[in-house]
Order: sequence, then structure tokens, then C-alpha cells
Amino acid sequence: RRYDAGKDGFIDLMELKLMMEKLGAPQTHLGLKNMIKEVDEDLDSKLSFREFLLIFRKAAAGELQEDSGLHALARLSEIDVSTEGVKGAKSFFEAKVQAIHDASRFEEEIKAEQEEKKKQAEELKQRKAAFKELQSAFKQ
Repeated sequence: RRYDAGKDGFIDLMELKLMMEKLGAPQTHLGLKNMIKEVDEDLDSKLSFREFLLIFRKAAAGELQEDSGLHALARLSEIDVSTEGVKGAKSFFEAKVQAIHDASRFEEEIKAEQEEKKKQAEELKQRKAAFKELQSAFKQ
């Protein structure tokens, strides 16, 4: 929210540029675009809150390159309890837990979708086999 100048719930390229400059890790235009592209799940060229949290998830999993802008952002954006207080840290970690929960729920939805597609493909295969059986009965 602090860097969402447009108050639209997203961080666009210019807002990300300003944020990185204020954090002391300015990036090139191309670097900023690559940062967004790496976590932009819906391909709208903006970062939603969920996509922003994905940066921290990837950082915790070691999926970010050491020299990438996202790694710098994750490192520079960590909560310092001595300055933010326990309440700030609490909301930060609650948001991280929620992001992890959302990600696992998202993975479960994908698995369920894949299982449903497999089931439909199997049913189609069985219907085709049954049709061929009936068809062969008429050919005799």
C-alpha cells in the first residue's frame, strides 16, 4: 500500500521503479520489467498483492537468483521488529502465512482440475470403445 501511488491495488512499472529507488536498489527499465514478468501470474504487467507476496515465497524457497532485482527486493523488504514493532511484524507474517495457504490451495485446485480432466478423458475413451463395439455388431 505504501508504494501503490495509483491506489488501485497493484504495483505497476513506475511504482515498482520508485519503490526500488526508495529501498536503495534502483533497477534498469529492463530489470524492472523482468522483475514483474517473473511473478506476474495473470500477465497484466502489474503486481497484485498475491504476486508481491510470491516474491517472498520464492526468496524463502531459494528460487531467486542472488543478483536479481526480486532477490534485492525480498532482502530489503524484510520486517525489522525493532522499527516496525510487533504489530507490524505480526501483520507481515500473517500475510506471508496467508500467501502460503493461498498457494497450497491454488495447487490443490490445479490437482483437482487435472484429476477431473483425466476422469473425463477416461470416460470418453470408454464411450468410444462401447460405440465401436456396437458399431461392429451392426457391421456383421
